Amino acid sequence: MTPLFIIRQLIHPAHFTKMSAIKRPISNMSAFKDILSRARNPLIITGAGISAESGVPTFRGTGGFWRNYNAQELATLDAFYDDPGLVWEFYHYRRELVRQTEPNLGHTTLAAAEKLYRQDHRSFTIITQNVDGLHLRAGSENVIELHGNLYKTRCTQCGTIRENHDSPICPALAGRGAPVFDPKLHPTIPEKNLPHCTELNKKGVVCSGLLRPHIVWFGESLDADVLRQVRIAMTSADVCLVVGTSAVVYPAAGFAPELASRGVPVAEVNIEETSNTNSLGYFFRGKSGEVLPQLFDSLELK
Repeated sequence: MTPLFIIRQLIHPAHFTKMSAIKRPISNMSAFKDILSRARNPLIITGAGISAESGVPTFRGTGGFWRNYNAQELATLDAFYDDPGLVWEFYHYRRELVRQTEPNLGHTTLAAAEKLYRQDHRSFTIITQNVDGLHLRAGSENVIELHGNLYKTRCTQCGTIRENHDSPICPALAGRGAPVFDPKLHPTIPEKNLPHCTELNKKGVVCSGLLRPHIVWFGESLDADVLRQVRIAMTSADVCLVVGTSAVVYPAAGFAPELASRGVPVAEVNIEETSNTNSLGYFFRGKSGEVLPQLFDSLELK
């Protein structure tokens, strides 16, 4: 079975209607604004593009290397168990990079739009593939973080998830994570010096399990509760915006086409077309910080 078939069954197990003949997407912003104004349950799906406008690296293509490693090589459970110190250095580096960034106009526009809809007793949901937490920092509340969050940890022993914004997250990571590696300056960090769980078990004993970043790594399944939230959001959505996604990472790449196949108006906001563009109803070329204010500023709900 293909990945798209699997996620279709997860999200909408009913029979799928085949897409009609491919049509070029519409770029009529006033028409889509009218749809937004009448919507009761807008769903926004965001990808790396919106965070790139804040200066967050995408870790893909030529920018996908840290030291001599392809970033994707480090984003696996095997890599973590082989060298947890190395993986924690990489994520410490990412945490510190994001800490220096701020939500951009795309993020803040969505946060303001959510407030507008909620004041009118409507829902407004964001599903993000990003792990930087910038939507939350911008003020968005109803955010489903599909792939986790850089500022959360998960215990490898008891499974406890905790938010953690400490800088560094443990003393051993202070000054570490530089992308240029010098073995004399950056010896391997012993596991005992990495972050460990401080939760008490039923007997009142500290867990002490090794903590890992609360990130969905390659080869791992999405959290069952997160998928449940996605199913609810997909079922109720009556309009969808896809912002800054590459449309290559599943299951998220299948969300918008699934909604479009059910007749939900879907618009893509991106600096370039994707493999999904022709299967969606609307396409607005540009950065999220430019297009989203045009869509939502002065929006009057009907």
